[in-house]
Amino acid sequence: MAEDDRLAQRFEQQRGQLRAVAYRMLGSVTDAEDAVQNAWLRLSRAEPDEIANLGGWLTTVVAREALHLLRSRRRRREELVDTDATPLPDPVVSAVEGEDPEQRALIADSVSLALLVVLESLSPAERLAFVLHDMFDLPFEEVARLVDRTPVAARQLASRARRRVRGAAPPTPDQDIGRQRAIVDAFFTAANAGDFNALVRLLAPDVIFRADYGGERPPAVYRGAETIARQSRASRGAEIHPVLVNGLPGVVTARSGRPVSVMAFTVVDGRIAEIDGIRDTDRVKRLTAGVVRFGE
Repeated sequence: MAEDDRLAQRFEQQRGQLRAVAYRMLGSVTDAEDAVQNAWLRLSRAEPDEIANLGGWLTTVVAREALHLLRSRRRRREELVDTDATPLPDPVVSAVEGEDPEQRALIADSVSLALLVVLESLSPAERLAFVLHDMFDLPFEEVARLVDRTPVAARQLASRARRRVRGAAPPTPDQDIGRQRAIVDAFFTAANAGDFNALVRLLAPDVIFRADYGGERPPAVYRGAETIARQSRASRGAEIHPVLVNGLPGVVTARSGRPVSVMAFTVVDGRIAEIDGIRDTDRVKRLTAGVVRFGE
């Protein structure tokens, strides 16, 4: 086997781990793929024999790429009136049956869309420290080099991020995924029937609905069972495609064969506690490519 082929093979053995790191850092499948591809380009120009720990070296390269993207993204982001209403990260959408092993690996360890929303609230340095240390066990000495801090300062970054994540952590969903799916199905049955009372019974009193409308309008956060029940009742008649969204029950909605939204549900104690919805035709098409077939 040629040296280049051996190097490519070694890189492919690391790809899954690198994608998982980048996705948690960036909350975007596309940006994660770009960061991993840039790591390969860096490796192809390096001297592999001088790299003692290829996995650690590649993780460092991907983390630096992600940190750069996070900082650029933060500088570009406009100030929003409602600080809760920020654009949603990219969910990983997969089929209910026959989930892709690569997709499953990408979202292992219960990385829900709701958790990614919480990670979006961290500073770039906090997010890097939390993801690399708490999720991937990278020593603080290595984290410190990435953020140009001392190990003590890196530890403080992770500690501060940990407190913020715990303080804003999404509720833990019910364990029975079949029961979760039944609740989501009942929600759409009630919405299509215009049954306000049934919708309220299916929603937790303090339910939160985060909506990302793409370029059409700013993102928004809606709260309370009655508010969300009224909105849901008004949107009856959509075509429903059951999917998994970051491993939990979700749906893709469409009208007249055109994609409308991706919706993720967090079901706690038999009621829907959180809903995250992306309503952007082009983005929904990209996120569901190969998973949902829409009519023309």
